[in-house]
Amino acid sequence: MNAIDTSMFDRPARYADGTSRQTEGEGAQPMDIIFIEGFAGETVIGIDPEELHDPQPVEIDLWAGLPRSRACETDAIHDTIDYGKVHGALQALLKNHGVQLLEALAETIAQMLLVDFGAHWVRVALVKPRKFANVKAVGVTIERRRAPTGGAPRREGVALALLGAGMFPPEGSR
Repeated sequence: MNAIDTSMFDRPARYADGTSRQTEGEGAQPMDIIFIEGFAGETVIGIDPEELHDPQPVEIDLWAGLPRSRACETDAIHDTIDYGKVHGALQALLKNHGVQLLEALAETIAQMLLVDFGAHWVRVALVKPRKFANVKAVGVTIERRRAPTGGAPRREGVALALLGAGMFPPEGSR
């Protein structure tokens, strides 16, 4: 009979280069991950003239981490990130974002998760499927971590106010 090596559960996860996913100073606080994979939508995004008018398909995978969410004990949705609300916010964002680059849209999504939904860590993957005939997808993946603060997270829609911050060209520059 084969024995299962359970010591792997005691070791920190490591990247391919051998470094730990947690750096010193981050602590070993447990992280609960809420995710949405395979979100498919359409939006106007791109830099080529043919991309600036008609919506095109995009796919989004996102992961948002909370340090040991209270929902594990309370079984209450207000103690975690409500992925139903995140889903709705993504749909609204794709209609109104106004940015051109995938990187800028991924950053907007990341900030929405950090600021509006109280995530402490996020990873956002955003792709344009079939952008080229011989390519499955092109895209970007970003990771962000909330800056350390002394206060509680703000949840009143600040990220929507940040949508255009530094992402729109100045008036009359086109």
